Amino acid sequence: MDYFLTEEQQMIIDICREITEKKVKPIRAELDEKQVFPAEILKEIGGSDLFRLFIPEDYEGMGTGIFEVCLATEELSRGDLSVATSYAASGLGFLPIIISGDEDQKKKYLPGLASGQRLAAFGLTEPEAGSDAGGIKTRAIREGDHYILNGTKQWITNGGEADVYTIFAMTDPKKGSRGASAFIVEKGMDGFEFGKKEDKMGIRASATRELIFNDCALPKENIIGKEGMGFLIAMKTLDRSRPAVGAQGVGLAQGALEEALDYSRIRKQFSTSISSFQAVRHMLADMATQVEAARNLVYHAAKVVDSGKKDISRLSAMSKVFASDMAMQVTTDAVQIFGGYGYMKEYPVEKMMRDAKILQIYEGTNQIQRDVIALDLIKKGF
Repeated sequence: MDYFLTEEQQMIIDICREITEKKVKPIRAELDEKQVFPAEILKEIGGSDLFRLFIPEDYEGMGTGIFEVCLATEELSRGDLSVATSYAASGLGFLPIIISGDEDQKKKYLPGLASGQRLAAFGLTEPEAGSDAGGIKTRAIREGDHYILNGTKQWITNGGEADVYTIFAMTDPKKGSRGASAFIVEKGMDGFEFGKKEDKMGIRASATRELIFNDCALPKENIIGKEGMGFLIAMKTLDRSRPAVGAQGVGLAQGALEEALDYSRIRKQFSTSISSFQAVRHMLADMATQVEAARNLVYHAAKVVDSGKKDISRLSAMSKVFASDMAMQVTTDAVQIFGGYGYMKEYPVEKMMRDAKILQIYEGTNQIQRDVIALDLIKKGF
């Protein structure tokens, strides 16, 4: 379909498609099997200025919006969700600095992140605080000109590979979620270590690790915003980033649909291609319709975010939950069209189905997204 993209927006897609076809697809199976972080591909992405899409022009970015980020993320996800996740997670990591950082923080960190020379990560989830993001236990205690950080973050994408981490910790536990604050932590700081790399079902080439803080001393200048603003910063960040998770679902499903369509043309049963069977044709039709519907919702949500509208939580959650559920269904159908071959690692749809599951879990489970949508609907109506 024609989305009336500008020349610049089409160029973003073309650049990502070239990276996907030439750099990602030839090695995606190997990266998955060996759990190799796609560092060289991310350098290629950085060299193509794609990290600049997140960042304002004043800090060496391109001054584009979430819509352009979604275009890039969708196309990278069409090739490999691990690569797209590593790319998008870096953007998620520095969004809090863009949203609430002071001028000195933005000048210090954003240019290096814009170039792709440094990667970022977002540290909110803990062993006892997943969906209950307000239940974090990591503490930051002010001592003179420093905050002393203690605690553990779990399942952090880009953990160990990123250079800059936005970490959420309690500065006043008595206030509950209003006692959380956000901090910038750099790799290599004393008292900051990494746990083992997780062995995951899907997105196996992306790095997922624990972050461990033992009396990690942060300069007071590393707080983002003010004490007590952490939970608000986290929610603002996720409201803006969730359409990009939807874009991951759209891209992954598009890739699976393309694989299934090509296979249906060449696979023969009963002396004819399986694409001639109505049962298969109807599956393909449903898959294509679902992908296009999700794409429309994601693009709309991204444009509303970019418009500056403040009340975006419901639409952002809708774009994430619908597109990720769709991706799970479409990749499952792609495996079904491949039949026994689809269950084998030799064919890419097996990996795509494994990868799709995480989209229903990270950046807020789809059950939590449905609560966000329903509560907002009950409170405000249409």
